[in-house]
Amino acid sequence: MANCEFQKTIDTLMAGEGLPPGYGNTVASIIVPLVEAIVALQKRHRRSVIIGIHGAQGTGKSTLTLFLRELLQRHWQCPTASLSIDDLYLTRAERQSLADQVHPLFKTRGVPGTHDLTLGNRVLDQLLSASPGDSTPLPAFDKAVDDRVPEAQWPVFEGPAKVILLEGWCVGATPQPESALARPVNKLEAEEDAQGQWREYVNQCLKTGYREFFGRLDWLVMLEAPSMDCVLQWRRLQEQKLAQRHARAAKEGSRAGGLPELRIMSDHEVQRFIMHYQRVTEHCLRVLPKRADVLIPVGADHFMETPIWNKRG
Repeated sequence: MANCEFQKTIDTLMAGEGLPPGYGNTVASIIVPLVEAIVALQKRHRRSVIIGIHGAQGTGKSTLTLFLRELLQRHWQCPTASLSIDDLYLTRAERQSLADQVHPLFKTRGVPGTHDLTLGNRVLDQLLSASPGDSTPLPAFDKAVDDRVPEAQWPVFEGPAKVILLEGWCVGATPQPESALARPVNKLEAEEDAQGQWREYVNQCLKTGYREFFGRLDWLVMLEAPSMDCVLQWRRLQEQKLAQRHARAAKEGSRAGGLPELRIMSDHEVQRFIMHYQRVTEHCLRVLPKRADVLIPVGADHFMETPIWNKRG
C-alpha cells in the first residue's frame, strides 16, 4: 500500500481533519492493521459485517471511522458504509415529548433513550440486504441546531456494503446493576434526578432495545479515554471547532437563505452537558475494555496508543 495514490488519500484526509504530521505514524501502525483485520473478518464470515466503534466524546472515533471507511473503499476494494449513533438522535420535538412524558432531562440529546433505534435498525437492514443499484439514505443530525436534518438532505449509500461502521460514544454500552443506580454520580443527578427516575429509564433502555441493537455487532473496537477530565476538555474543544466551522460557513455564504439559529454551548454549558453522559461513560470505561475485540488506549495528548487485540473469532 506504499504508493502515491495511497499517500495522497492519507494526506487529503489529514489535511481535511486538520491533523498534525505525527498522525501519519498512527495511520501506519494502528489504522492500516485495523483495516486489514476488518477485511480478514469480512472474508472469513463471507457476508457483510457490522463493526462497532466505541469511544467517549473527543476520543477521535469519528476521525478513525472516516479513515477506515475511505481506506477500505479506495484501497482495499471493500464497499463500506458508516453511520454514527449521533445521527439517530430523536428530533427536538420527539425529545421534548419524551421529557414531558418521562423526565425533563430527556430534552437533552445523548443518553440511551434519546435515539431512534427503529430508524437505526431499518437502516442496518437496508444496508445488509441491498443489491447493486439500490440506494440507502443515511440519517443525519445537525448538532449546531440540535435537530435532525430533513430526510431529503441525507447522504445516500449506493449498492451493497461489505462493511458497516457504527460509531458512537455509547456503542456497545451495557446496563448497570440496579444497586449502582441509587447513588448520584454528579450534581446534575443529585439535584435534577433526585428520585433516580431518569437514570433508571436510561438503564432500562440499555437492558432492552439497545442490547438488541448492539447485539448486531460482529466486532467492537474501543477507543479508551484516560479519564473523565480529558473527556470534558476534549468536548469543549469539539464545541469550539463546531462554532468555528459554522462561522466559516456564514462568512463564505454557503447556506442559502441565511443561517438557522445556532446552538453552540459555552464551556459552562458543556460541563453541564457532559454530566448527562458521565454515568454511562464511566461504566463503559470499567467494563468494555474486557469486552472489546480491539482496545485502543487514547493518551491525554489525544494520540492513539498500541492496540490490544482480544480476538474471539
